[in-house]
Amino acid sequence: MDMSESVVADFVATFDATRLKRPEPVTGRVLLSEKRLVLAAGDDDKLTIPLSSIVDVAVGHVPTELSGFFESTVTVAFKDGGKQNVAAVEADGDMIQKFSTVLFKVLLNGTEITIKHPARVGGRVTEAEFVPANLALKPQQVVFATSAQRVNISLSTVTGFGRTMRTVLGTDRPVLQIRHMSASKSMLTVVGTESPRRMSILGRYLRLEYSELLDQIEDIEITDNEKKVLVAIYSGAGGADGTLSRIVGEEPSKLTLILNRLREDDLVVDTETGAKLTPIGQVAVNHHLEDVNV
Repeated sequence: MDMSESVVADFVATFDATRLKRPEPVTGRVLLSEKRLVLAAGDDDKLTIPLSSIVDVAVGHVPTELSGFFESTVTVAFKDGGKQNVAAVEADGDMIQKFSTVLFKVLLNGTEITIKHPARVGGRVTEAEFVPANLALKPQQVVFATSAQRVNISLSTVTGFGRTMRTVLGTDRPVLQIRHMSASKSMLTVVGTESPRRMSILGRYLRLEYSELLDQIEDIEITDNEKKVLVAIYSGAGGADGTLSRIVGEEPSKLTLILNRLREDDLVVDTETGAKLTPIGQVAVNHHLEDVNV
């Protein structure tokens, strides 16, 4: 790796790749810069993967041929000489999580895209046009910066994704549709890029982060009364003035018990201005919104 490059990740891990000389996974050094990923099994056995050649990143997925060797992994698919190759990196769960986050950032941050926001509010199609924007990944959110505004989409407000073709600035290209909530309203934001490769990686990142949030609420049993309280807090009724009790129709003592259960499940947190939803609580509300009519 060129010493002038800034190394953003450097750690020891077990890895395997179709381009390495070793017949089985080996422990070595993993280095990541803003230009390349290097897997170094030794001075004479090193694989350098230009980031521009990476076409997909999967976290936790292990290729079938390596399932007997790996558990917690980042698997990278990359093109070389017209052929697709695969490299899998294994480390402990925390290290893999950190590595995958940094890898997605160096692959996607600064990507020039076009965005139509909002393309739809509720059931109403807007007159918004596609405009150029710059992409940045932030903790549990994506930011699209245009010349006029910064569009921040928290992954906890997302309700779904879709891919389709749209005419963008005069050319047909694949776009990613992001359905999300904002100020209690459902919205659709559409983003596209000239690079199908980066669009695919962005879609992979968003689905991965969103699925992790969904996994956190999958085993939480939420009663109808708890759903009503969550939606009421989401709508801004979490203050300490008794409004929440009136809206959900619960006695203060029973409401206290419900809030305590929601706190224990990390769905609600207390602030100076009253009860607020945690990111997991936000996902739970979006997931159950259609079940409740407050």
